[in-house]
Amino acid sequence: MRLKNKVAVVTGGNSGIGLGIAKEFDQEGAVGSIVGRNLKTIETAVAALRNNFMGIQTDVTNIDQLESIFSRTTDKYGKIDILVVNAGGAIGNGSLGSLESTTEEDFDRMVDLNLKSVFFTVQKSLPYLNNGASIILVASIATQKAFDGLTVYSAAKAGVRSFSRTFSRDLLKKNIRVNTISPGTIDTPLFGKLGLSNEVALQAKENFASLIPVERIGQPSDIGKAAVYLASSESSFVIGEEISIDGGVVNF
Repeated sequence: MRLKNKVAVVTGGNSGIGLGIAKEFDQEGAVGSIVGRNLKTIETAVAALRNNFMGIQTDVTNIDQLESIFSRTTDKYGKIDILVVNAGGAIGNGSLGSLESTTEEDFDRMVDLNLKSVFFTVQKSLPYLNNGASIILVASIATQKAFDGLTVYSAAKAGVRSFSRTFSRDLLKKNIRVNTISPGTIDTPLFGKLGLSNEVALQAKENFASLIPVERIGQPSDIGKAAVYLASSESSFVIGEEISIDGGVVNF
């Protein structure tokens, strides 16, 4: 119960990595909110979290909607101790593209979701955070390695990693720590969104696993456990850091 009675907000908490983080927070005694765009998956996630978290339907790229996340959470649970900025993505309309093929619309969409929304999510949260709060930004190992088709996404996530340093500097007087988690390949509903059959999706996962030194893809709980560490007092001397959780891909 390392997070007992702590109030947390997890954006993109209705599925995948975000839900994995919220589940680990729930197990450690936290309460709070999960944020997502899809109402159906929000409701399913809230039930999986034993109703210790409320669901808030929000598009994080709509800056005008962001403050309501924190005001609603604070109204129900009190001021916020943990903010996980996880909403983002590398797959979707216009997301995969080379330098030559990426349009201005593609570029803006990726930057709005993966960089701009992160900045303003943190900015809008500040009046609602307790002194000593922990902010966890979710980036990607694409900040450290080049991957085909992820030109703009990688740059945006590199900006997120930079934010953990500069935000930490800005928030030192409030004793608010900001750190980054950079996942590798994680077993999330993303594989289903690619339109693959179950057999092909399984083969894709096996192919990814063969490229990872530990010979398996990660689970959302792997990210969740690292987030618990960064959210708890155990990491009180960790600030502006990046933790890569990738089964050894970056370092081997």
